[in-house]
Amino acid sequence: MELTSILQGTHNARGLGGLPTSGGGTVASGLLFRADALAALTDLGLQELVDLRIGTVIDLRTDAERSRAADRLPEDGSVTLLPLPMQGGAMDEMVKHLIPSGRGTGLSVTQVAEALKRVPTLEQLYVSILEGSATQFATVARTVLTASRTDRPGVLFHCTAGKDRTGLAAAILLSVAGVPREAIVEDYTQTETNLALGLADALTGLITSLGVPLTPGLKTLATESPASAIEAALDWITANHGDVTGYLRSGSMDEAEITDLRRVLRGE
Repeated sequence: MELTSILQGTHNARGLGGLPTSGGGTVASGLLFRADALAALTDLGLQELVDLRIGTVIDLRTDAERSRAADRLPEDGSVTLLPLPMQGGAMDEMVKHLIPSGRGTGLSVTQVAEALKRVPTLEQLYVSILEGSATQFATVARTVLTASRTDRPGVLFHCTAGKDRTGLAAAILLSVAGVPREAIVEDYTQTETNLALGLADALTGLITSLGVPLTPGLKTLATESPASAIEAALDWITANHGDVTGYLRSGSMDEAEITDLRRVLRGE
C-alpha cells in the first residue's frame, strides 16, 4: 500500500498490510507501516497518521541523525515516539568514521582511496547491523505485538531513507508473518524506485558534502536496494539462527510472544 502521497513530506512510505502469507492469507491491515524520516511531514501528513490509527512511531536512527532532523508528530501526544537507535545505517556518519578527521577535503587522493577501500558492501553492512541489533529488532517486534492490543494498533518504523535498518525490520516482521521470500524481496527493492523520485540526490549530497567522491559503492550504499542485499541478510539469519524466530529469540523474545505476534500479523 503506497503511502508517500498520503503521508505528505515522506518519500518512501508504505503499509505492509495485504501482502500474501503462507496458506493463502494476507498480512493484517493497519498494523505495519514503514517510511523514511518524518521530519518534513506536512499538516495533512500529520492528520493521516491519526486517520491511519498509527499510535506508535519507532525511530531507528542514531541520536545524531535525530538531532539533525527530529520527527514531526502530533502535538497532542496521540502518537508515541520510541527512539531505538541502530548503528551502522547512517551513511554520512560511516564516511566520517572512515575518513581521517571526518572530511575528505585536504586529503591526498591516495588517502581518500585507501579510506574508500574500507567501505562495506550492502551485504556486509546488513550482516553487521544484524549482528549488533537483535535486541532492537526484538523490541520492534514486541512493540508491534503490544500496539495490536490498543485502539491505535498501527506501528510505523523508519530510519533516514527507510532503506536499510527499516528494510531489515520489515523483512524480519514479514518473515514472522509467513510472507514468501519473493514478496519480501519485492517490497525491499521498491525502495530504490521510490528514492529515485527525489530523496536519492539528497542522500548522495550528504556524502559529497564531506569532500568524498561518489563512488559506485557509496552510491549503492546510499540509494540502492538490490535483491541480493536483503537475500544475503535473510541467508545470514538462516545460517546463524535457523530462522527469523531464532534470531528474535536471541534478542530476548520468548516463544509465546513470537507465536502471538505471528497470529496477530496474520489476522488470526
